Amino acid sequence: MYFYPWLCCWCGNLQNNHKGLNPQNGNSPLLFQLKKFHRTAINEYNKEGEFLTFVGYEAHSMEHGDHVALNYDLDAPLVECTSIEDWKQKAKGYKVFITPHHMGYQGGYRGYNWKCFTEGDITPFVEMYSRHGLAESDQGDYPYLHDMGPRQWEGTIQYGLELGNKFGIMASTDQHSGYPGSYGDGRIGVMAPSLTRDAIWEALRTRHVCAATGDKIIIDFRLNDAFMGDVVRGNSRRIYLNVTGESCIDYVDIVKNGQILARMNGPLTPIAPEGDTVRCKVKVDFGWNREEKYVHWQGKLSVDKGQIHSVTPCFRGAAFTSPQEGETEFHTHVNRIVSVGNKETELDMYSSKNPNTTTAAMQAVILDVEMPKDGKIIAEFNGKKFEHTLGELLEGSRSHFMIGWLSEAILFNRAMPESCFTLEHYMEDKDPQRDTDYYYVRVRQRDGQWAWSSPIWAERV
Repeated sequence: MYFYPWLCCWCGNLQNNHKGLNPQNGNSPLLFQLKKFHRTAINEYNKEGEFLTFVGYEAHSMEHGDHVALNYDLDAPLVECTSIEDWKQKAKGYKVFITPHHMGYQGGYRGYNWKCFTEGDITPFVEMYSRHGLAESDQGDYPYLHDMGPRQWEGTIQYGLELGNKFGIMASTDQHSGYPGSYGDGRIGVMAPSLTRDAIWEALRTRHVCAATGDKIIIDFRLNDAFMGDVVRGNSRRIYLNVTGESCIDYVDIVKNGQILARMNGPLTPIAPEGDTVRCKVKVDFGWNREEKYVHWQGKLSVDKGQIHSVTPCFRGAAFTSPQEGETEFHTHVNRIVSVGNKETELDMYSSKNPNTTTAAMQAVILDVEMPKDGKIIAEFNGKKFEHTLGELLEGSRSHFMIGWLSEAILFNRAMPESCFTLEHYMEDKDPQRDTDYYYVRVRQRDGQWAWSSPIWAERV
């Protein structure tokens, strides 16, 4: 049995923003203090089989594009180098992955240079999505809006695949306010047999990875006897696909050589299942308001009938990317699931107003529940109590202001029955187009959350 431990990847970026700090100088006192601070925290929180930490850092390059190092060893050194290629050479003595980052920018201006791609253990996967945007192609959702420039074709994943390169696909947060795994900014899923350092590292090395924007969308994608990231031989390709989302699936694509081989659509509106007791996922959002100050949410979500199977956090860091000189820096508050039981979960969260009408700053959790339709989901926060039956939420979402119009609010999203967030598909492709064809899966939910598998390559015989 394989499972997907989700790594909330974040690059620790040591930039020359402090007087007297030169990252090229390994003897800098401030750099030494920063490394010691991060190393202490990384070692403190590393728990084999429970919660793994990895040492990482980022290097910028106009010529080759920015890259991120992910080290196996917790005491790995900060390697001094003159270029990305020099870095790769010096890294050969260590267990480290060097991964292209925000690849879609213009070449020569920190976008990725595919001429420098090296297939193998140093770079088994590349980053397709982060807070910077999506580099699957030069079309589609999440364009590059950062002041570093627009997204263009030559840096994208599809461009690299069409060159014949083999690599896994992942996403990572790059959350500049120090909030690894900030919801919606990117995360990597790893298909591994256990939550141990060796198992996770081997899964990363063999490209058994997938990418997601925020929701933990699980993709079980196989071609003959191959898993995502593998290479297989054969002209008859038996394809199996099983997807479990966190909300209603919009569509699922199987992509072959840059074109859609098959598309499976989800329902436009979820259909309430027959029977009294049903399994659903219900997302509850906390936020909005027009005040500048943070809202501190303290309370619990509970059910009066049935049970809560799991609680999934959708917590965000402060909504900024590049603090400019003279600006007041946002303070990142830590959001917590304090406790989880089969009847209730206690939460401690901080939300700020949404900075504009297209950037979300709410906090949320997703309840996976099994309960009768007349059972109630109850929110008790900051002295207020709101409740709705599962039957009501199967009909549609419900919202409540905490104080009045323009104040903070709670949103009970529409309850999503199992039939709308799961999908299974079998097919066979008997038409090899090239000596080596590549296949990958992309999943879109109705709420705009995405996930992608790594490719499987099938060689003609």
